[in-house]
Amino acid sequence: MHTLSTRATSISTQLPDDPAKTTVKKAYYLACGFCRWTSRDVGMADKSVASGGWQEPENPHTQRMNKLIEYYQQLAQKEKVERDRKKLARRRNYMPLAFSDKYGLGTRLQRPRAGTTISTLAGLSLKEGEDQKEIKVEPAQAVDEVEPLPEDYYTRPVNLTEVTTLQQRLLQPDFQPICASQLYPRHKHLLIKRSLRCRKCEHNLSKPEFNPTSIKFKIQLVAVNYIPEVRIMSIPNLRYMKESQVLLTLTNPVENLTHVTLLEYEEGDPDDINSTAKVVVPPKELVLAGKDAAAEYDELAEPQDFQDDPDIIAFRKANKVGIFIKVTPQREEGEVTVCFKMKHDFKNLATPIRPIEEADQGTEVIWLTQHVELSLGPLLP
Repeated sequence: MHTLSTRATSISTQLPDDPAKTTVKKAYYLACGFCRWTSRDVGMADKSVASGGWQEPENPHTQRMNKLIEYYQQLAQKEKVERDRKKLARRRNYMPLAFSDKYGLGTRLQRPRAGTTISTLAGLSLKEGEDQKEIKVEPAQAVDEVEPLPEDYYTRPVNLTEVTTLQQRLLQPDFQPICASQLYPRHKHLLIKRSLRCRKCEHNLSKPEFNPTSIKFKIQLVAVNYIPEVRIMSIPNLRYMKESQVLLTLTNPVENLTHVTLLEYEEGDPDDINSTAKVVVPPKELVLAGKDAAAEYDELAEPQDFQDDPDIIAFRKANKVGIFIKVTPQREEGEVTVCFKMKHDFKNLATPIRPIEEADQGTEVIWLTQHVELSLGPLLP
């Protein structure tokens, strides 16, 4: 994934027939949604079309590097020819003819095998005139005199935001820009899905994309849009073998009511290997209100009455609820980690492919159990 996006703007240009008149045209440029960088910051010209390659800076040493590449390619080809010539050299036959005739191998050994004749070596030799076309590279010359620094180099104030870091320079070895205004977008390999089929039924489990930049967001396949979100809101001072109360928040990502039950792990459970503290979760079932984007901006909306227990529920706001859990650290040092299970109901809201007689049965409710692991930080002495 890359953060650059193509944006459009309108610019006025003069007509070639009548310079006194202007016309409005669309121009496209690149912009980053995180750092607010644009292609105009480094002097890249705008484009008249949204798609296509962008102008890249020219390296002043391109001709030298291309010549070196051609030289080493020719050198590698010569070395390969020499290796193949040694492999296909005629070897002396140490097997006596009497031994061969005894077992009927004489005629078989005397047959010419393809690829072992001397004539085949002619194709591996260099062509005529190859030595005359040999690429010669001038060796690099060390310079004794170095270009002096500017006079204001030691007195000029340095603005660290305008100077590139060492990592930024190494990411662009062709140019190694010194100033941030010289940074250009670099090429990045994008990940793409591969074709995957079931080993038993040959069913297509994963279909590849034609282009990494054309991957569409599959909203029905993202689990974060269905599983309630658990976050830590406040952590008290945690001490060894002392019970503390931690405030968590549960957020409902779906538009309908979600019922959540928190369960503790039994002793010796294989999923409870990272826990370093004992946790006590609310024994009652929690009801989360559905997500409503309009209710977040409506101050006059009437809140629903869920009859919450104040010892369990700290607050409730829209589709978010704050709950208390009790934590008792069991180790004298190290990080405090608690583990518990979250059981919630799930309704598949996607349109199912069913017969007409089964469509009126309603949406099937499925109960799912998730493993929750929270890191509460270090212990206090």
